[in-house]
Parts: sequence; structure tokens; C-alpha cells
Amino acid sequence: MNEKNAEYLSLSTKLAVLAELVSSLARAEGDHVTNVPGLSLHRRNQPSEPLHCIYTLSVALTIQGGKQVLIGDVVHELGPGKSMITTLDLPVVSHVVEARRHQPYLGILFQLDIAQILAVNTELDLSRPHKGDTFQSVSIEQADAQLCDAFIRLLQLPMQPEMQPHLAPLIQKEIVIRLLTGPHGLHLRHLVSEGSPSEHISRAVTWLKQNFVHSFSMDELANRAHMSASTFRQHFRAMTGTSPLQYQKQLRLQEARELMLNQQMDASRASAMVGYESASQFSREYSRLFGAPPQKDIRRLRHNS
Repeated sequence: MNEKNAEYLSLSTKLAVLAELVSSLARAEGDHVTNVPGLSLHRRNQPSEPLHCIYTLSVALTIQGGKQVLIGDVVHELGPGKSMITTLDLPVVSHVVEARRHQPYLGILFQLDIAQILAVNTELDLSRPHKGDTFQSVSIEQADAQLCDAFIRLLQLPMQPEMQPHLAPLIQKEIVIRLLTGPHGLHLRHLVSEGSPSEHISRAVTWLKQNFVHSFSMDELANRAHMSASTFRQHFRAMTGTSPLQYQKQLRLQEARELMLNQQMDASRASAMVGYESASQFSREYSRLFGAPPQKDIRRLRHNS
């Protein structure tokens, strides 16, 4: 058996172990937040409808089944063993495309901490990305057996509550080390590389996320990123797949949807809360993004939950 075949068999074995662990911890269909900080498990027994959501700084691992993630106008396919790093808060359209009751879609999502990434990057004294290196806000790679091993040990912690507080931080740091030194590493190092365009865009995205209810000019955002308006717009679109104004609009509409769904808020009040002055404009843009007017969309979401 050659080295490549041995590596494939090793990864297949690790994925089988992960599938068993996730199935035992997430017995019902849905999204399951574990008591391990930052770790959630995801199970679908059948293909799902496309869902608009925000992906934050995280690593996702598809264990079984398959899903598609649409970012901008690019469709990303995620099958078993595919890992995806998201380095910015990105509006995406995600849906499970391969799942059956007896072989459900199974996935892991682990939230990353930028302070820890910076600390580990400094501790390891990793090389700075070159100016000519291409940076992407989303990185998709085949996971290796070592990364799967770390996730296996992290998923075993809920069954070892007395050990969890001591071991979880060590395993979480190991995951960050493996991501920084593996195929995803370039994109994570770009994120924490001081003074790089990606670091400036990341700061602008963070400001936008905190202030999306307010109006702003392109020049104001560009100044925050220490770029000209045209350069800022170009880098922003390259990293997020959309324009700054479109990004703000999607943040507003996502937040309004959450307010109506989880806080029983009506559309008029929700639209005002997220910065819309015109209820009719809100309804038009909401329908364009989610495929139905606010009231109808919320009824559909509650019926499917």
C-alpha cells in the first residue's frame, strides 16, 4: 500500500469515528451547541432549503453527507472530510444537498478566537505572508488525519466532564496550531498580519458589523481602512464577495429576521430597529433576499423549525 492510500484509509477511519461521536451527541436533527466552548454539532436527516446566514471566524468540518455554500456568486461544495475556514463575518447561502435518515448529514463547527490565532502565530514565529500571496476570506481544504484526531479528542470531552476544563484549552490550541501550519495557514496568517490589506478590511468589517444600523459614506469606510475608496471597494469585494453597501444591507436584513423570529417583533418595528426609514423599501429588499415578504417568511421558518 502506498503512502497516499494509507493516508486516505487513515482519514476514512477518523471520519467514521467522528460520525459515531457526532451521532451519539446529536441524536436529533438540528444544530446542537455543546458545553465545550465554541463547539457546535449539526445534523440533517434530509436535504434542506437554502438558508441565508452569517458565517463568522470559524472552522467547519463536513463528516458525512454534503452541503453547498454560496458566497457572492461562487458555489463551494463540501463533502466528507472537507474543512472550511471562514476568516471574516460573511453573508452566505448554505444548504445541505446530501442527507438521508439512515445516513444523515453530519458536521462540526468550531468558533475561532482571533486573539488566540495571533498569540499562537507569534509563539510559533511563523513567516509573514508575502505581498504577492493571494488571500481568501474562505479557504476549503481536505482535512488531514491529525486535525481529525484533535476533533475526536475534543468531542470526547463532554463524556469526561471532570477533565474538560483542563483539556479543552489544550486541544483547542492544538487545532489552531494545526490550522496555522497546514493548508489553511496562509489565510489565517494574512488575517493577523499587521498592516496588510486583509487586516485593514477585517477591521472595517468588524466596524460595519457593530454599526450597520447607521448610515455611512464609502469615503468614511475607506478612511477607516487607510485606503482610497476605489482600492477599498476592490479589496472588500475580493474578500467578501460583495460590496460594502450590499454587505451592510444583508447584515440589516439578517438582524431584522432574527428580531422577528426570536423576539416576536413585527416587520415595521424590526425594520426601524435595523436602520430602515421606509417600511416598503425594507419589505422589497427582504423579499429579494429571502424569497418571500417578512410575515410569510417568518411563518415558513416557524413551520419548518
